[in-house]
Amino acid sequence: MEKANKQLSRRNFLRLSSLTGASLTIGFYFPAVAKDAATILTADGALEKGIELTAWISIDKKGLVTLLSHRAEMGQGAFQAVPQMIAEELEVDLNKVRIEFAPGDQGKYGSQITGGSSSVRNGYKMLLKTGATAREMLVAAAAAKWQASAADCYAEDGHVIHRPSGKKLNYGELVEDAAKLTPPSNVKLKERKQYKVIGKALARQDNPVKVNGKAEFGIDKRVPGMLFASVERSPKFHGKVKSFDDRAARAVKGVKDVFKVEMPVFSFTREGIAVVAESTWAAMQARKLLKIEWDNSAFEHLDTTTLYNRMKEDLNKPGNAQRALGNAAAAIAKADKKVEAVYETPYESHSAMEPLNCTAWFQDDKVEVWGPIQAPDWIQSDLSTRLNMPAEKVRVNMTFLGGGFGRKAFTDYTYEAVAISKVIKAPVQVVWTREDDMTQGPFRPGIVYGCSAGLDKGGHIRGFNIKLAGQNMDLQNSPNPDKTDYNRSTTEGLVEKYLETIPHYHFSDIPTTSPIPVMWWRSVYSSTNVFAFESFMDELAQTVGKDPIQFRMEHLPWEEERVKTLLNTLKEKTGWDKRGKNEGWGMAVSDCFASLTAQAVKVSRREDGGVKIDKVITVIDCGWYVNPDIIRAQVEGAIVMGLGAAVTHETTFRDGQAVETNFHQYRMPRINEMPVLETHIMENDEKPGGVGEPGLPGVAPALCNAIFDLTGKRIRKLPFKLNEV
Repeated sequence: MEKANKQLSRRNFLRLSSLTGASLTIGFYFPAVAKDAATILTADGALEKGIELTAWISIDKKGLVTLLSHRAEMGQGAFQAVPQMIAEELEVDLNKVRIEFAPGDQGKYGSQITGGSSSVRNGYKMLLKTGATAREMLVAAAAAKWQASAADCYAEDGHVIHRPSGKKLNYGELVEDAAKLTPPSNVKLKERKQYKVIGKALARQDNPVKVNGKAEFGIDKRVPGMLFASVERSPKFHGKVKSFDDRAARAVKGVKDVFKVEMPVFSFTREGIAVVAESTWAAMQARKLLKIEWDNSAFEHLDTTTLYNRMKEDLNKPGNAQRALGNAAAAIAKADKKVEAVYETPYESHSAMEPLNCTAWFQDDKVEVWGPIQAPDWIQSDLSTRLNMPAEKVRVNMTFLGGGFGRKAFTDYTYEAVAISKVIKAPVQVVWTREDDMTQGPFRPGIVYGCSAGLDKGGHIRGFNIKLAGQNMDLQNSPNPDKTDYNRSTTEGLVEKYLETIPHYHFSDIPTTSPIPVMWWRSVYSSTNVFAFESFMDELAQTVGKDPIQFRMEHLPWEEERVKTLLNTLKEKTGWDKRGKNEGWGMAVSDCFASLTAQAVKVSRREDGGVKIDKVITVIDCGWYVNPDIIRAQVEGAIVMGLGAAVTHETTFRDGQAVETNFHQYRMPRINEMPVLETHIMENDEKPGGVGEPGLPGVAPALCNAIFDLTGKRIRKLPFKLNEV
């Protein structure tokens, strides 16, 4: 993948392209306040309206296509899926399409948050239309040049061909004329059976540059005159600097300065001592020599046991109802069979392979940052507000991300880098260590679920009550939040079609108070909710002696075909009805970011005790899709993360600080521990759903249900040890 010229501003590029006819440039534009009114414009049209195109295609005189992406690439495959969509409708070789990052600017690009698997599912229609529009304009330009009918011309492999005569012109020869045309308002998109590129498992174009080192990640950024910083922050979440002795640190060769620095973390401020040096190594070595006295007196020093006991006590409270129908409590009380269970999920660190880092340059009336940034528009807005600086003076540049999982959408680390640059009056790169990354948070919140249900004599659920106790991520932005405001994610991950067959249900939450900062983690609340939902569904099926899949089928409306088809496919792929007596099989189904996922886990007994995971079979219905290889890779990555959260790692707390500091304590699943992974993709024309996150939520409940099937032991708390089952 070629690296585009990033020294040329997009606006200047559009202006120059328009004036010289050097390219055909069109794109779509999502007005920030009315995204449904997206329109396709040329460079001239964009300039006339004073806007910048959200995602644009530019074809130069050599026929090279450049795309501008307003979303991040953190391994999820947007830099492959978006070019594949454009190449399909534009009728151009994928190898002639290159892509570069747009800067952060919500006013121009609308939401730039890369999360919720939204890059494809929210933008696919306009991306396809943009490619098709460019194609039609090139065809029209060729027809005019030949004085032929456009109906007699077609596009193929970067050329327009005149069918009767066989004459052909490449796109580069047509861009000057095409750029003078008005984009057609209605273009016909291809039918699925006509696709040549979409739906194919084409190798990712960003892989070679990531392997050979040419891809620019945040830590690769260099600015003339830049310095490097490492920050010793309070190990306790709200600790303040009482005093510090920096004499030994300043004596390290290359150290330029040492000073106190602050960064906002939701509604509180984290303090630290920054060491600035000529190299990251010098800064880190000097940091170790700091002597800091912390004031840890003004907040609660929680430990994990106390925190979970508090959540369990909270389950006795009424809770804030998010969703309810009928009278669940009364229905459960009158039911023929009643089931109650409490499930626990742990706090987790994001632990992306690439720790946090940011390069910043504060210059009096403007600021610029570079780094692995998941939400450049939020960073721009946050810096603009906190620095009291116009947004147009805050430039946010994305690099590739070495994983993000939600953490790199937060604003703390970029602000801290800017604050240091402001003090030293020079560009600076701040690098977090693995220990910084794993102990400072924000973390995925641990949650306790209280579940109860009542079933009738036929084995159908009559009343269903789920109560969630844990930190509500939405309440952290105020020091005095409204704790009666309900958590809008209490049902996230649930197959909502169940609720159409249950006459009485009640979902509520009780927000737990804690100084621990928490944030999105891969698949967000689905990553914990589905463990409770689908473990409990399995317990209910077992209580009434029904097959787990059949029990779920019976709790879907008769007209519901999509979930039933998914479950039937899982049965087929697993050989569910033929599974052996000494095999443990469990399954779970989830609805996560508009994709349905059914997963089955097979376990067996180990000779030395405990159980081993033999296989995970996943069937995903993500509707219309672009690249099956990316889907499989995302599902497999999500399974690794889901298994880790189930059996190998968690973040615990002692005396107000995180205990696990690195991978020796927060252990990832290893290659020799991974089961066989098998992923099947449903074929249909439903709207596209996410693929980066839906593979995670069902892993833990399917595993625990399989262990119950094999051993009769019900696991309700994560993580657990496989060798102790």
